[in-house]
Amino acid sequence: MRITEIFHSIQGESTHAGLPCVFVRLTGCNLRCVWCDTAYAFQGGREMSDDEILEEVRRYHCRRVEITGGEPLLQDGVHDLMGRLADEGYRVLLETGGSLDVSRVDPRIVKIMDLKCPESGESGKNRWENLAHLTAQDQVKFVLRNRADFDWACAVVRERDLTAKHAVLMSPVHGEMDPHVMAGWIIESGLDLRLQIQLHKVLRVP
Repeated sequence: MRITEIFHSIQGESTHAGLPCVFVRLTGCNLRCVWCDTAYAFQGGREMSDDEILEEVRRYHCRRVEITGGEPLLQDGVHDLMGRLADEGYRVLLETGGSLDVSRVDPRIVKIMDLKCPESGESGKNRWENLAHLTAQDQVKFVLRNRADFDWACAVVRERDLTAKHAVLMSPVHGEMDPHVMAGWIIESGLDLRLQIQLHKVLRVP
């Protein structure tokens, strides 16, 4: 597979935020969200075998691994990699943009699925049938640029009863959306939404 980077840091998002994690960032993405902060992963990277990836992950002595991108599901070999990590006892998280089929993902893997809001420019790529393949351990994330995105996300949450099934994460675009303002919106909404700030950016860690 083509890998952009493998590194050890603090998980900045999801219900695992604040915990140590090894990140395996795969190269390539089929989306071009206007607020994307990882455009450097669109191309380049280096070819690595599963054995080479596992060897590097083991060096960090951390039992939590996130497979991210780009869009990791673009590379078919990711399924075997995630399965091997789970076989070795790692807690494996998958960060996916929600536009590609998640039905093949090993049930041991925690799927963190991003539903694209209108301001991303990619909301038309949401694969809504993926919601049927999420389990109680999986999480749904919305990255929000403004109030219109928030209202859209809340409508989706209500229509599909997402908070009854999953942790629902509301993430302001870093540097564009004031999280204090969003906190007020969440309280007013009456929904069981989790405000998440990109902790790794606040801490300025990789």
